[in-house]
Amino acid sequence: MKLFKSLLVAPASIGLLIPFTAFAGEANLNDISKYSNPEEIDLANAFVNDEPNHNHLLAGGEGLVESDSFEGGFSETTTASFSVDTVLGAIDGNNVGAPGAESTSFDFQFNIGLSTSFTGEDSLDIAIDNGSATLSPFGSKMGFDSGTALSVDGVTYSFPLGGASMVVGDSTDLSTAFTGACTYSAFTDATPDDCGTGNSMGAGGKGVTAAISYGFDSGFSLAGGITSGQSEILGDAADAFGINAAYSTDTYGVAVAYVSDDGGTGDESSLWGLNGYYTFDLASVSVGYETKEVGGTDTSGYFVGLSFPEVGPGSVNIAAATTTLFADDASELLIYEASYSYPVNDSMTITPGIFIEETEAGKDDLTGIAVKTSFSF
Repeated sequence: MKLFKSLLVAPASIGLLIPFTAFAGEANLNDISKYSNPEEIDLANAFVNDEPNHNHLLAGGEGLVESDSFEGGFSETTTASFSVDTVLGAIDGNNVGAPGAESTSFDFQFNIGLSTSFTGEDSLDIAIDNGSATLSPFGSKMGFDSGTALSVDGVTYSFPLGGASMVVGDSTDLSTAFTGACTYSAFTDATPDDCGTGNSMGAGGKGVTAAISYGFDSGFSLAGGITSGQSEILGDAADAFGINAAYSTDTYGVAVAYVSDDGGTGDESSLWGLNGYYTFDLASVSVGYETKEVGGTDTSGYFVGLSFPEVGPGSVNIAAATTTLFADDASELLIYEASYSYPVNDSMTITPGIFIEETEAGKDDLTGIAVKTSFSF
């Protein structure tokens, strides 16, 4: 936070970012949210220095003013983290538009994480994000957030329960407490993410979620979760539950997950996911396999990836995977990707990469090349 003194987060209702020289850990965001007109904010007085109890940011009748007594800011146990991801890329293929169409684009996403503890063992976490107004085909392939207004993306509360860890939250993934066995760092947000087990090991949520996990000293862990829509918890709407077991060491690991979705008014589905890794001296290999059964129809997909953690100043990741889950009698389509990620400094990482995705017979494959830049502060 002391690395950058140039961001003030205005409330989601106005979706505004205003640079000002203040520590986010001391800024009174609640008081700031009372201002609907950016012109009411006196940037000259919006100042917080390193000395305690002096020049803290407060709300006054005429706007933001300085005060020698500060109340209502972040507590000492609250931390804030910020990140910005950008991607500049070109994509060519049949699902960009007409066959052979090309698209060059720029996308971004901005994420804020607020975390506070009340007992020293618990954690209340709030995720806030925004992004490009409309994602380009490449931005969608990267899984970027969209929408220029800041919005709360999830609220979770984690706390110990006996020897286990409990998580409850809104807009929280069913798999939030799961432990996977994957060392691969995906470039795209396609099948290579979660080592090909994104529907099971990386199962999403439906609204309200409760999850629990327990880790043994031996490296073995167990977890489970259940998720429902906010309007009808454990009712006739689509609910889902899942369980997970994992074992990992410094050189190898394996994890398995099972997820059941009652489908609401649709068919019930069952998913199994299995992934694992093995680390050699120079590289690490990760594999994944996932199956799904819906209404008596079985589909499956797989993943294999290589990670080289020390190649010059950065690391290399290369993978191949099915683009989705396919029936046994269907022709499988694959996606290939390769990327090189290197840290420019502690707060900035640049990742150039390329992917090729097979499409239906008779159509051009989808090819993309881009440079992703990630900032954290």
